[in-house]
Amino acid sequence: MKPTKKQFFKRQTTLKEIGHEGQEKLQNAKVLVVGCGGLGSPIAVYLASSGVGELHLVDFDRIDTTNLHRQVFYSLDAIGKSKAETLAKFIEKRAPFTNVTFSETPVIKSNVFQLISEVDIVVDGTDSLPTKYLLNDACVLKNKPLVYGSLYKFDGYVASFNVQQEDGSFSANLRDAFPEMATDIPNCEEAGTLNAIVGIIAMQQVNEVLKLITGIGCLLTNQLLIYNSLENSQLKMQLKNTVTKRIIEAVFDKETYVDASCEVQNSAWLISPEELKRELSGQSQLRPIMISVIENQEINYPFLIDQHIPLSELSTNNLVIEKDKKHVIVCQQGVTSYIATTLLKAQYPKADIVSLSGGLEGFS
Repeated sequence: MKPTKKQFFKRQTTLKEIGHEGQEKLQNAKVLVVGCGGLGSPIAVYLASSGVGELHLVDFDRIDTTNLHRQVFYSLDAIGKSKAETLAKFIEKRAPFTNVTFSETPVIKSNVFQLISEVDIVVDGTDSLPTKYLLNDACVLKNKPLVYGSLYKFDGYVASFNVQQEDGSFSANLRDAFPEMATDIPNCEEAGTLNAIVGIIAMQQVNEVLKLITGIGCLLTNQLLIYNSLENSQLKMQLKNTVTKRIIEAVFDKETYVDASCEVQNSAWLISPEELKRELSGQSQLRPIMISVIENQEINYPFLIDQHIPLSELSTNNLVIEKDKKHVIVCQQGVTSYIATTLLKAQYPKADIVSLSGGLEGFS
């Protein structure tokens, strides 16, 4: 039997700071959660359980054994399944007053504005530095608040960026804390993660979203909360909004936001430049079908391209997969093509689809 809203949210609406008025604000809110991993999955579940009316989840990744120690809403029998779809189904079973939708697509420069356009708040649950900067810059350009969370070993970072103030101005953003994208930070495979700090930071982000929606409490605006789980200590880094929208507009035009991804690529889904050269030279019986997912259609390729479908437009509806033939997905550096390969392998698990390792740069 489906419970009533009054029954479901009784403990929450009992708080005079929330009440039925605050609960109605939550019901009317639209939130985008980018990333359905260690941060994003608990964030999404708790927001839905609190009564957020519309929740859209975005993640192209699939559940891996190494995820399970910290991504606690996934089970052993979910390994290999879509994170976004699995999480959406979990939420549907326990949050009857939330409309949850999902996209199994990477967030890239060409689709980020569309993704954030219909929501009130964007939540960063990713572990990708380029994606974090892409979300930040897009939110600044489109006047959307961004609830930021990040992890490094035993430290966690939380902030509410780009929140409109009473005077109409906007609070500090990620580039006010870290103007340039760092290139020397170890990836998640190298640095490691303790599951406790993941949960702590995720709940801090949920807390920020709930305060943003209901208008209660003090937000982490113009400051970055830094929490250390070993010492149980925290400090707040004070920020000023000096990196303006005009500056970010210029950055956005030049930046690619290419995600080198902390995920180790599956070698079975890769083809080396040397192997591809042999197959294209006629030393193999069947020439592979070459598919480019590069956005720029005017690029000069060192080989014939059979299909050109930018990653932002990639779907099973506009792609031709031929039985008994190898399909090689190519991009500039081998990152976008691997993302595309991951998406296509989910739809065509038996098809021979591989990504060109190192991309065109490695081939030449």
